[in-house]
Amino acid sequence: MTRRYVASERIEDYVLAQARESKAASRLREETAKLPQAGMQIGADQAAFLALLVRSIGAKRCLEVGTFTGYSALAIASALPIEGRLVCCDISAEWTAIARRHWSAAGVSGRIDLRLAPAIETLNSLLVRGSAGQYDFVFIDADKPGYDAYYEVCLKLLRPGGLIALDNMLWSGRVTDADHHDADTDAIRALNTKIRDDSRVESVLLTIGDGVLLVRKK
Repeated sequence: MTRRYVASERIEDYVLAQARESKAASRLREETAKLPQAGMQIGADQAAFLALLVRSIGAKRCLEVGTFTGYSALAIASALPIEGRLVCCDISAEWTAIARRHWSAAGVSGRIDLRLAPAIETLNSLLVRGSAGQYDFVFIDADKPGYDAYYEVCLKLLRPGGLIALDNMLWSGRVTDADHHDADTDAIRALNTKIRDDSRVESVLLTIGDGVLLVRKK
């Protein structure tokens, strides 16, 4: 979990201590923390934030682009009603095998539809099948150069009033360095500006975790 935007480690620890977390979520987070790629996992406070958003808008149909070991998906699925469904897009059978095990233990497997394929293919297939305007909430946390394409397709799939949350939009502060250029940083920087000026949506960039850009479709 990458963090750069709190005033001190004491505040960070305090914020994390205030986040509600189920035992199932805690076990998944602790197992993921042992992996070399553990920095890809969101924090407990961000998971609680996503769950609160889902409940607040009464979401029943959700999308996730980038699932990793399933911690964010567990938070979202747990916030859905029994009939709710979350479509998860990922390409790693290895990482999502961990997710499946913990989803099952938490009793939310029946709400999650995991699609192992390039996310853009899964999203476009949903459009082709007539799902435009049918989704309530989207969480995007995957390859950064792909964010713009994911955003555009997800905006079509989202209903008016629905929300998109994009993770890592501060990118450890690299977006603020005008002399720093690489594919990930340039993609995030460009998308932040694009969404700020996008008349189709309302948006706010939040200093939660590594930066969450919250978008509401008009």
